[in-house]
Amino acid sequence: MNNLFTVKNILIYLVIINLIAFLAMYIDKKRAKWGRWRIKESTLFTLVLLGGGIGGIAGMHTFRHKTKKMRFVIGFPLILIVEVVCTVIFICIN
Repeated sequence: MNNLFTVKNILIYLVIINLIAFLAMYIDKKRAKWGRWRIKESTLFTLVLLGGGIGGIAGMHTFRHKTKKMRFVIGFPLILIVEVVCTVIFICIN
């Protein structure tokens, strides 16, 4: 069986999860404007925790969504920083 965790596959995953996080911010902003059912905040954080930090932050600023909620303004970048630091440490150890 081929190795699933190749650099190519990881990059594809990261592009997809970041697009999903970006689109989730867009959809939630549109639903907020229309007064419709919203995406749970925990779902938005989960997308960022799964590697969608760049997409989540880009969506937050592009659509001016959740920019007044400190848990998003601080939380999204903090999660991204922790993930990057952990990745660098993992790469350096191996």
